[in-house]
Amino acid sequence: MSPHERAAKVGQTMFAVDTASKDTMGMELLSCEPGRASIRMAVQPLHLNGHQICHGGFIFTLADSTFAFACNSHNKNAVAAGCSIEFLRPAHAGDVLTCEGVEQTLSGRHGIYDMQVSNQRGEVVAMFRGKSAQIPGTVFPEEGCP
Repeated sequence: MSPHERAAKVGQTMFAVDTASKDTMGMELLSCEPGRASIRMAVQPLHLNGHQICHGGFIFTLADSTFAFACNSHNKNAVAAGCSIEFLRPAHAGDVLTCEGVEQTLSGRHGIYDMQVSNQRGEVVAMFRGKSAQIPGTVFPEEGCP
């Protein structure tokens, strides 16, 4: 299996059971490639806070979900060990947010990943950096993987 096929299968396998991202948040997995992922979410009225802008927690969740797909794309179970986010501009109802995640480094069990959340106009809404830690297991069974 090629690295691209493996990452695509990780994406399909994880997204199929990701109730939080898919069903609760209404996210759409656009791609899962080796060390990369992309997810889209339309901002709905249920995502708005008291200022009538998208609640930062929902933007964080979009970035965190994208991070999860990127850091698991090698079919080695990985979880967040830490992360931070910078909110740069508000998102409003009707905006379509896309998060692009890219692996910056993977060394031993730890990786660093950067997520960029942009709106449909290409304006950057938030930047997120996550540190992953690999844990035992794989997303799907694969010969030669524990």
